[in-house]
Amino acid sequence: MSANLCELRSFIADATPRRQPPPQRRALRLADLAVDALVAEAMLTPKPALVDRRGSGAHRDLDLTRLLRSARSLHPVFLKMATLAEGRQPDQALREELALFGRAGECDMLAATGGGNAHRGAIWVIGLLVAARAMGGAGASPSEIAAQAGRIAAFPDRYAPPQDSHGARACRRYGVGGARGEACAGFPHVVNIGLPAMWTARANGADETCARLDALMAIMASLDDTCLLHRGGPRALEAAQSGARAVLAAGGSAKPAGWLALLRLDAELLARYASPGGCADLLAACLFLDRARPSGARSFSASTRV
Repeated sequence: MSANLCELRSFIADATPRRQPPPQRRALRLADLAVDALVAEAMLTPKPALVDRRGSGAHRDLDLTRLLRSARSLHPVFLKMATLAEGRQPDQALREELALFGRAGECDMLAATGGGNAHRGAIWVIGLLVAARAMGGAGASPSEIAAQAGRIAAFPDRYAPPQDSHGARACRRYGVGGARGEACAGFPHVVNIGLPAMWTARANGADETCARLDALMAIMASLDDTCLLHRGGPRALEAAQSGARAVLAAGGSAKPAGWLALLRLDAELLARYASPGGCADLLAACLFLDRARPSGARSFSASTRV
């Protein structure tokens, strides 16, 4: 991250409308839910090759302590995004103002982790959903929120720095849509795949840990995760997708055979040093939208099996 990017923090106030109401209870709740979702995703165990309560997975620059510190450092930026979006409609100005906040949030993340990229993708994903939820009515469904987020994402950001991230390079090399494509499409892996898998697992009697793991597996089974492509190319992506499908085919993580398939997938991705970080970001989006529903009263603090 360049020094120029972090310098953006010094003039956010100049790029933001001067007449903003004080933070409202709704914006505070959305920021709380966003951070809670990131914390819940971090704590979920076991996640194949991802940071969790067992260790660092396929990451050398992150551990659970840093991941949690990063998540909590993002509360102010999510609060600003929610406050900014209240009463707005999707347009280019909103898109660019949110992006400015997001880049400042990256600086906070890097400061919290000592330079580790814990949540760059999540800032994009969750930030859009926080803004879209703030714009919508109290009864907006997950699919309506995701569609609104897609309308925001579709506008260009004229002030974005040149894109040369690992994800951007993977998109160019392998011809996949990446995080931007997923957002512009209205997060189909969240609303059409991850959330239904989690709700189905709950309805079938799975505990909260297994319901969330099954959502992760469902996303992983079909997502062209640029983190996996960057780390291990198409072979790593295929290993992740086929391994996730095996977990689901065995009845999901709540079944003994599914649990063993999950552990085999973990070993396979660790051996390849390939982390499905994009899938993790979309799982956090599922957790956020699930709890942000009007009836979303389920706690994020459910115990986690190890």
